[in-house]
Amino acid sequence: MGQTSRGLAILGSTGSIGTSVLDVVDRLGGRFRVVALAAGSNVPLLAAQVEKYRPALVSVGNKRDVVRVRSLGKGWGLKVVHGPEGAAEAARVDGADVVVSAITGMNGFGPTLEAVKAGRRVALANKESLVVGGALIKREAVRSGAEIIPVDSEHSGVFQCLGRGRRSHVRKVILTASGGPFLKTPLEELKTKTLEEALRHPRWVMGKKVTVDSATLMNKGLELIEARWLFDLDASQLDVLIHPQSAVHALVEMTDGSVLAQLSATDMRVPIQLALTWPERLDSGLPQLDLAEVGRLEFFRVDERRYPLFTLAKQALAAGGSLPVALNAANEVAVAAFLEKRILFADIPAVVAGVMDGLQPRPADSIEAILEVDKDARRQARRHLPQR
Repeated sequence: MGQTSRGLAILGSTGSIGTSVLDVVDRLGGRFRVVALAAGSNVPLLAAQVEKYRPALVSVGNKRDVVRVRSLGKGWGLKVVHGPEGAAEAARVDGADVVVSAITGMNGFGPTLEAVKAGRRVALANKESLVVGGALIKREAVRSGAEIIPVDSEHSGVFQCLGRGRRSHVRKVILTASGGPFLKTPLEELKTKTLEEALRHPRWVMGKKVTVDSATLMNKGLELIEARWLFDLDASQLDVLIHPQSAVHALVEMTDGSVLAQLSATDMRVPIQLALTWPERLDSGLPQLDLAEVGRLEFFRVDERRYPLFTLAKQALAAGGSLPVALNAANEVAVAAFLEKRILFADIPAVVAGVMDGLQPRPADSIEAILEVDKDARRQARRHLPQR
């Protein structure tokens, strides 16, 4: 008998993760059928995806694009929705066994929560969901029986190292970081680095926002907060090492002194496929890691003078409550301004620090509380943007 295909909803289908997910779907040859797609403004690419995969439901960013996309699906009664509500509908659509959460930033939180409430397997590529709402999402996952499997290469590495082992046996989890494009840049030159230079990541091809976060190391700070919730760990059990070769994605130190490591090629399709097919491991046909070609594996401690946002993220992790929400919101505002070339690279940590300075943590364990903190932090961040 043939393999029964599983329904798949992809939130953020036109982004770098979303397109990689669809490549994995093609490689797996019928194991998954796409039942829903949600995207933003890249309507030409979305249209091509709709025509190829024929989902039952599609969500677009703007209402004006609904008619155009709906016309593509006249032959099979395609339903087209839009906006945040549309993305949430795609997250809980009937027939989806697995929901890939790959909408960038805070915009991915609501749809991710909907997928968890619906009891789906969530292949999580939106780290912000657990950064701002970890307690709420974990609580809903327990209630609904939802399964959260990380897509980020580092968290996927931890997931694989932990297996079905006891959390009580874990002493420390270490995520690795490439160090981004400015790992060896003299500190005094960082303030003059341009957007184009910040977007030249040495190892990964990613969206613009996460690539800038890699240059500031904010991505690792957010990933530490995400790991706290994914793996039920304390802040004291989480650390980061700079690993320029990006071959080792995570290390787990056990209480007996053993250290487990997960290694693979620098290709996001590897952890994506694992999240879709776990606990099966299938031949991916993807590039394999050649350690002889890598040659050496180097590890360095994080220089927090070079990456001040990483320090702020660790402080938010330790404090908890509303601070991770405010940290993420302020960073999104600052990075958006940098991407629009309205501020300098060195202004990003200054804006976030301005928001975080003196902020006292308060509970953020409901949607209303999270959204209130997020809105207030964005307002403050815009006030701290320098006028140039």
